[in-house]
Amino acid sequence: MGESKIVTSNQDGPHEKLEELVKRHLSSQSQKPFSQHTLEAFAEAKAWLGDWQGPLIMDSCCGVGESTAVIAALYPEAKVIGVDKSALRTGKHERGYAVDQDNYLVLRADLNDFWRLAYQSGWKLQRHFLLYPNPWPKSMHVKRRWHGGASFADILKLGGTLTVRSNWPLYIEEFALALAIAGVTATPALYQADEPMTPFERKYWASGQQSWQLEVDLP
Repeated sequence: MGESKIVTSNQDGPHEKLEELVKRHLSSQSQKPFSQHTLEAFAEAKAWLGDWQGPLIMDSCCGVGESTAVIAALYPEAKVIGVDKSALRTGKHERGYAVDQDNYLVLRADLNDFWRLAYQSGWKLQRHFLLYPNPWPKSMHVKRRWHGGASFADILKLGGTLTVRSNWPLYIEEFALALAIAGVTATPALYQADEPMTPFERKYWASGQQSWQLEVDLP
């Protein structure tokens, strides 16, 4: 529980190509074909939502879905969809993290595709949580960070109150810079709470690490 390693990187500050990457992605649109398993997952989500016209929340990179269930309890008036790319992680939800609540759904899908499908289908989020995404700390992997990749534009298009949390402060700093390039002001801050929302958060805190967060209303 208390042995989580601190994120290390060969970057000592925001990536030098971040502005170039963000501007490029904001000015273009992905033409990548959708993966079949994500098309099926999105169809399942649409069927589950039916004719729902109320608040919609996404918990992206939800892992085992513990945070999805917590968010659903915090916002009982909303429908909450948790998405993670790992079938191993989402498969653990029913076995250890599910709660008796009918306002949330946990799915396995590729978020690069799912966000684009959601935007193209007219989804507008009330809230969007990105809790402890893979930091990809090596400088050469900056394009794999959500704010350095093509999907950043889709995150913005889905709108709502965006909450991003990480135990690597540079990730949050870069995300705030990417938002600024897109014309959105967000201020990184330390995050603390009485109870953790995810297994990663629980592990990081048990290891004495801090969480950093930005929360911003997207236009």
